[in-house]
Amino acid sequence: MNQIENIYNRHYPDENHEIFSPIFTSPALRIESIRSWLKTPGEWYNQNEDEWVLLLEGEALLELDNKTFALIKGNYLFIPKQTKHRVLSTSENALWLGIFSS
Repeated sequence: MNQIENIYNRHYPDENHEIFSPIFTSPALRIESIRSWLKTPGEWYNQNEDEWVLLLEGEALLELDNKTFALIKGNYLFIPKQTKHRVLSTSENALWLGIFSS
């Protein structure tokens, strides 16, 4: 059964945590909302799928290929599979939309 949900009605994480909430999943595609509040660098990711992220709220610093990217609300970034990356820090209200494809 279909129902309407709102990406902004998600809970906020505690300091130095992230909350991953699935929105849509299929064999070829996964969409998640991600709430972050990181004052210290998060874990390294090196995924077997492509990732496209859009920062819907807040600010974030992302490390990718030994470069640091400062993102603000509205910025998006494509991260090819097998690319080592991590979030260095975010504002308290960071909200991401992540789209993953194989």
